[in-house]
Amino acid sequence: MTNGVAYVNMAQGDEMSEVSKGRGYVYSIRYHVVWCVKYRQDILTNRIEESLSRILHSIAEYNDFQITGIKCDRDHVHLMLNCKPQHYIPNMIKALKGVSGRLLMKEFGEELKSKLYDGHIWSPSYFVATNSEDLETQLRAYIQSQKPER
Repeated sequence: MTNGVAYVNMAQGDEMSEVSKGRGYVYSIRYHVVWCVKYRQDILTNRIEESLSRILHSIAEYNDFQITGIKCDRDHVHLMLNCKPQHYIPNMIKALKGVSGRLLMKEFGEELKSKLYDGHIWSPSYFVATNSEDLETQLRAYIQSQKPER
């Protein structure tokens, strides 16, 4: 165990599952999150995607959860998140979308305003699902297949 994280060999295959320990509990909480650009506009260029990735990782670090995977297509974002039981998923997504939207508008506002009529980058909705050991490999493959290399 290092830094409160124990690696436990689960029964299926040789993959190691990350299990974390808190005071009086052990957990492994992982989410697959997807949200879209408002009006499904194709705005997530390589330059914007690089900035978005940096911003999202910073937000996650500040809020004490981890982004273990990120992939963007031109009009939507896929994330794999690990968090503690104390985290409330709507608040995590609110932080990720709200802060990233403001910072991207600040950095790329002139470029984005022509496609986003009301100044908002993200659609208000999102998709979230928990993922298990069995699904994680399939989800990672699916997320990677969402955007052809540019």
